[in-house]
Amino acid sequence: MTTERTTRAMLTRRSGILLHPSSLPGRYGVGELGPAAEEWLEFLAAAEQSVWQLLPLNPVGAEGCPYQSPATLAGSPLYVSVDRLCDDGLLDAADLAAEPELPGERVDYPGALAVKRRLLARAHAAFTPTADYRAFCRDQAGWLDDYARFMVLRDRHGGPWTRWPGPLARRDPAALARLDESAADDLDRYRFEQYLFARHFGAVRARAAALGVELIGDIAMFPGVDSVETWSRPDLFDLDADGRPVAVAGFPPDEFSHEGQVWGNALYRWDRMAADDFAWWVARVRRMTEWYDMVRLDHFRGFLRYWAVPVPGRAGDGSWRDGPGLALFQRLRKDLGEVTLLAEDLGPASAEVQHLRVDAGIPGMRLVQFAFGGDENQHLPHHHPVDCVAYPGTHDNDTTLGWWAERSADERSRVERYLGGIADGICWSMARAVFGSVAYLAVLPVQDLLELGSEARLNVPGRADGNWTWRLPPRALSPGLEFRLRRLTETYGRDRRAASRRPSGFTG
Repeated sequence: MTTERTTRAMLTRRSGILLHPSSLPGRYGVGELGPAAEEWLEFLAAAEQSVWQLLPLNPVGAEGCPYQSPATLAGSPLYVSVDRLCDDGLLDAADLAAEPELPGERVDYPGALAVKRRLLARAHAAFTPTADYRAFCRDQAGWLDDYARFMVLRDRHGGPWTRWPGPLARRDPAALARLDESAADDLDRYRFEQYLFARHFGAVRARAAALGVELIGDIAMFPGVDSVETWSRPDLFDLDADGRPVAVAGFPPDEFSHEGQVWGNALYRWDRMAADDFAWWVARVRRMTEWYDMVRLDHFRGFLRYWAVPVPGRAGDGSWRDGPGLALFQRLRKDLGEVTLLAEDLGPASAEVQHLRVDAGIPGMRLVQFAFGGDENQHLPHHHPVDCVAYPGTHDNDTTLGWWAERSADERSRVERYLGGIADGICWSMARAVFGSVAYLAVLPVQDLLELGSEARLNVPGRADGNWTWRLPPRALSPGLEFRLRRLTETYGRDRRAASRRPSGFTG
């Protein structure tokens, strides 16, 4: 997996926008993979964008967090499109009239989940299994059957799974056989939801391909502790004999969090994964390549070294442990061939982390919001490498307008001097710096495109609630905005006509 190979794959100079589907408009409390997603793709294509970046699409964890999922291979039923269900004759006007119209300003996860569960149950009751459905269940059985069992058992017994009746927690074959027989309809409903997600996301991906828009997906580094992964393969995780975590994921105290962070995710037994040629990870990445054109690896430094917090314990009580290093990426290359991976290598990444990224041939990330701490800062656009993705900020940062409001007078002066002034406003001036970077891929959060402040921030790392709820305002994607983004894209050679051209004299 060489840098040269990956750089060639990244040679098309492009740009795109970061928007999670949960943020799309709609009446059912959360964005969906339906007409609003296709309208968004049409906006991107008209504005000469080649990439749509999404966050993890797995079932969300507490407070809507997509990085605390109970199932790493499943899609969230929240994103199933009600409109598509109506088009397929699985729901009718009476079904919709029975449901409240939820507020559209913010994602209402409890309300959206309750509405979607009721509508999906009605759709399932109206569904007659087809050959396509049976083929889906057969082809995906390797993960789908355990997912359905896990979800049914959560409905019956709550969580975590370590508190379930012993035979079910231990996956006794006879107990699972009795479950398969007694809960056949409920198990089928969960399979049906995944079938719908696959069809609806497949339709969105097909529309994206037809419009020339590629999808960047996201793999969370760790699954949730209470997840189908830890239940079905406890041997691969740092759990005690009863399935409880010995240690969980986190991050040590630093300048951003004086007490450190306890994320609470399950940690891997990398020694056991290596003994199995990383088959679990190969299957996971293979699944994500069925969804996306490019796959972003969250918390990339964790593949070299990760922070393990003992249970019970505080973040400061943790210690560094070694990850799998290059061996994992060599196995992925061997088993999956050419896969376009991107590394979230932000934070205090050591030289060792960067060596791993380069040796694995995976482009990294640069954030211009991080660029003004010194003249030689790697995030300054004139220091960007070609094989990276450039951003003003990501979903974990404040919006650029919110970030700007918190800058000191001295830092504002440095920013304005570097940008050559901010006559276009700070958001568009930062966008020019990102699009003008030599990085072959430039991505703007949609909030910066709309020049929104901190009220539109999607996530504050380390904060337990209030995240993941922002939604795109209705009619925000105006013709004027499309024109302005298209002009910016064309100016810096990131439009479709320029995408296949290499700079004059380029010899890479």
